[in-house]
Amino acid sequence: MFLKAFKEKSNQNYINKLLSARKAAVDSRKISSVGVILNLNEFSDFEGFRNYLKTLGFKTNKVKIIGFLEDNKEINFHWEIYVSPKDFGWKGKINKIEIQTFVETQFDALISFYKEDIMELDLITAQSKANLKIGLSNSDQRLYDLILDVKPSDFSLFKIELKKYLTVLNKI
Repeated sequence: MFLKAFKEKSNQNYINKLLSARKAAVDSRKISSVGVILNLNEFSDFEGFRNYLKTLGFKTNKVKIIGFLEDNKEINFHWEIYVSPKDFGWKGKINKIEIQTFVETQFDALISFYKEDIMELDLITAQSKANLKIGLSNSDQRLYDLILDVKPSDFSLFKIELKKYLTVLNKI
Protein backbone atom coordinates (compact mmCIF):
# COMPACT_ATOMS: atom_id res chain seq x y z
CA MET A 1 0.00 0.00 0.00
CA PHE A 2 2.78 2.38 0.98
CA LEU A 3 4.82 1.58 -2.14
CA LYS A 4 1.72 1.94 -4.32
CA ALA A 5 1.38 5.60 -3.27
CA PHE A 6 5.04 6.25 -4.13
CA LYS A 7 4.61 4.50 -7.49
CA GLU A 8 1.53 6.62 -8.31
CA LYS A 9 3.39 9.81 -7.34
CA SER A 10 6.36 8.77 -9.48
CA ASN A 11 4.11 8.12 -12.49
CA GLN A 12 2.17 11.37 -11.95
CA ASN A 13 5.44 13.32 -11.89
CA TYR A 14 6.40 11.63 -15.17
CA ILE A 15 3.05 12.61 -16.74
CA ASN A 16 3.53 16.21 -15.60
CA LYS A 17 7.03 16.24 -17.12
CA LEU A 18 5.69 14.92 -20.45
CA LEU A 19 2.83 17.42 -20.55
CA SER A 20 5.01 20.41 -19.70
CA ALA A 21 7.36 19.52 -22.57
CA ARG A 22 4.51 18.84 -25.03
CA LYS A 23 4.12 21.12 -28.00
CA ALA A 24 0.64 20.94 -29.49
CA ALA A 25 1.28 20.97 -33.22
CA VAL A 26 -1.72 19.46 -34.95
CA ASP A 27 -1.22 19.38 -38.70
CA SER A 28 -3.86 19.81 -41.39
CA ARG A 29 -3.84 16.21 -42.70
CA LYS A 30 -7.04 14.23 -42.79
CA ILE A 31 -7.28 11.40 -40.29
CA SER A 32 -6.60 7.92 -41.62
CA SER A 33 -5.36 6.03 -38.53
CA VAL A 34 -7.00 6.07 -35.11
CA GLY A 35 -6.03 4.77 -31.69
CA VAL A 36 -8.71 4.36 -29.03
CA ILE A 37 -8.36 3.93 -25.27
CA LEU A 38 -11.43 2.55 -23.49
CA ASN A 39 -12.08 2.17 -19.78
CA LEU A 40 -14.12 -1.02 -19.69
CA ASN A 41 -15.73 -0.01 -16.39
CA GLU A 42 -17.31 3.01 -18.13
CA PHE A 43 -17.89 1.72 -21.67
CA SER A 44 -17.42 -1.80 -22.96
CA ASP A 45 -19.03 -1.85 -26.42
CA PHE A 46 -15.83 -2.57 -28.32
CA GLU A 47 -17.59 -3.56 -31.53
CA GLY A 48 -19.95 -0.58 -31.38
CA PHE A 49 -16.97 1.76 -31.25
CA ARG A 50 -15.22 -0.07 -34.09
CA ASN A 51 -18.39 0.03 -36.23
CA TYR A 52 -18.83 3.76 -35.58
CA LEU A 53 -15.28 4.46 -36.74
CA LYS A 54 -15.96 2.36 -39.82
CA THR A 55 -19.01 4.55 -40.64
CA LEU A 56 -16.73 7.61 -40.44
CA GLY A 57 -14.62 6.05 -43.19
CA PHE A 58 -11.70 4.63 -41.21
CA LYS A 59 -10.41 1.27 -42.39
CA THR A 60 -10.53 -1.52 -39.80
CA ASN A 61 -6.81 -2.23 -40.16
CA LYS A 62 -6.03 1.44 -39.35
CA VAL A 63 -7.92 1.35 -36.02
CA LYS A 64 -6.33 0.03 -32.80
CA ILE A 65 -8.37 -0.20 -29.61
CA ILE A 66 -7.12 -0.97 -26.12
CA GLY A 67 -9.26 -1.69 -23.09
CA PHE A 68 -8.47 -1.05 -19.42
CA LEU A 69 -9.59 -3.14 -16.44
CA GLU A 70 -8.50 -2.69 -12.82
CA ASP A 71 -8.19 -6.45 -12.42
CA ASN A 72 -6.95 -8.46 -15.40
CA LYS A 73 -8.60 -11.60 -13.94
CA GLU A 74 -11.93 -10.18 -15.14
CA ILE A 75 -10.92 -10.32 -18.79
CA ASN A 76 -13.32 -12.38 -20.84
CA PHE A 77 -13.23 -10.22 -23.97
CA HIS A 78 -11.27 -10.75 -27.14
CA TRP A 79 -9.55 -7.37 -27.21
CA GLU A 80 -6.66 -6.42 -29.38
CA ILE A 81 -4.85 -5.14 -26.30
CA TYR A 82 -5.92 -4.98 -22.68
CA VAL A 83 -4.32 -2.96 -19.93
CA SER A 84 -4.26 -3.32 -16.16
CA PRO A 85 -2.34 -1.42 -13.46
CA LYS A 86 0.13 -4.33 -13.27
CA ASP A 87 1.39 -3.40 -16.75
CA PHE A 88 3.04 -0.22 -15.45
CA GLY A 89 6.16 0.33 -13.39
CA TRP A 90 7.81 3.36 -11.82
CA LYS A 91 8.53 6.66 -13.62
CA GLY A 92 6.16 5.90 -16.49
CA LYS A 93 7.72 2.58 -17.43
CA ILE A 94 5.43 0.34 -19.46
CA ASN A 95 5.97 -3.37 -18.82
CA LYS A 96 3.90 -4.75 -21.72
CA ILE A 97 5.28 -4.64 -25.26
CA GLU A 98 1.83 -4.31 -26.87
CA ILE A 99 1.12 -1.12 -24.92
CA GLN A 100 4.57 0.28 -25.74
CA THR A 101 3.93 -0.39 -29.43
CA PHE A 102 0.53 1.33 -29.18
CA VAL A 103 2.10 4.38 -27.53
CA GLU A 104 4.84 4.64 -30.17
CA THR A 105 2.45 4.34 -33.12
CA GLN A 106 2.03 7.65 -34.92
CA PHE A 107 -1.77 7.71 -35.08
CA ASP A 108 -3.42 10.62 -36.86
CA ALA A 109 -5.87 10.75 -33.93
CA LEU A 110 -6.05 9.24 -30.46
CA ILE A 111 -9.46 9.01 -28.77
CA SER A 112 -9.23 8.66 -25.00
CA PHE A 113 -12.77 7.51 -24.24
CA TYR A 114 -12.84 7.61 -20.45
CA LYS A 115 -13.89 10.13 -17.85
CA GLU A 116 -12.62 8.55 -14.63
CA ASP A 117 -9.27 9.85 -13.42
CA ILE A 118 -7.08 6.78 -13.97
CA MET A 119 -3.37 7.42 -13.89
CA GLU A 120 -2.48 4.50 -16.18
CA LEU A 121 -4.80 5.74 -18.94
CA ASP A 122 -3.47 9.28 -18.57
CA LEU A 123 0.04 7.86 -18.85
CA ILE A 124 -0.79 6.13 -22.14
CA THR A 125 -2.43 9.32 -23.47
CA ALA A 126 0.50 11.51 -22.41
CA GLN A 127 3.10 9.17 -23.93
CA SER A 128 1.22 8.65 -27.19
CA LYS A 129 2.83 9.96 -30.37
CA ALA A 130 -0.60 10.71 -31.89
CA ASN A 131 -1.00 13.92 -33.86
CA LEU A 132 -4.46 14.89 -32.57
CA LYS A 133 -5.53 13.82 -29.08
CA ILE A 134 -9.27 13.77 -28.44
CA GLY A 135 -10.66 13.14 -24.98
CA LEU A 136 -13.60 13.46 -22.68
CA SER A 137 -13.19 16.11 -20.04
CA ASN A 138 -11.45 14.87 -16.93
CA SER A 139 -9.17 16.37 -14.33
CA ASP A 140 -6.14 17.09 -16.57
CA GLN A 141 -7.13 18.93 -19.72
CA ARG A 142 -3.49 19.35 -20.82
CA LEU A 143 -3.67 15.81 -22.20
CA TYR A 144 -5.93 16.72 -25.14
CA ASP A 145 -6.11 18.93 -28.19
CA LEU A 146 -9.89 18.52 -28.49
CA ILE A 147 -12.14 17.94 -25.48
CA LEU A 148 -15.73 16.74 -25.73
CA ASP A 149 -17.73 17.12 -22.52
CA VAL A 150 -19.76 13.92 -22.90
CA LYS A 151 -20.37 11.03 -20.52
CA PRO A 152 -19.06 7.66 -21.77
CA SER A 153 -22.53 6.20 -21.21
CA ASP A 154 -23.97 8.68 -23.77
CA PHE A 155 -22.28 7.16 -26.81
CA SER A 156 -24.90 8.44 -29.27
CA LEU A 157 -24.16 12.06 -28.29
CA PHE A 158 -20.43 11.38 -28.51
CA LYS A 159 -20.83 10.09 -32.07
CA ILE A 160 -22.71 13.22 -33.13
CA GLU A 161 -20.25 15.60 -31.45
CA LEU A 162 -17.12 13.85 -32.73
CA LYS A 163 -18.37 13.80 -36.30
CA LYS A 164 -19.38 17.47 -36.06
CA TYR A 165 -15.99 18.65 -34.77
CA LEU A 166 -13.92 16.48 -37.10
CA THR A 167 -15.95 17.83 -40.02
CA VAL A 168 -15.49 21.44 -38.88
CA LEU A 169 -11.74 20.87 -38.47
CA ASN A 170 -11.66 19.25 -41.94
CA LYS A 171 -10.20 16.04 -40.52
CA ILE A 172 -12.66 13.60 -42.17
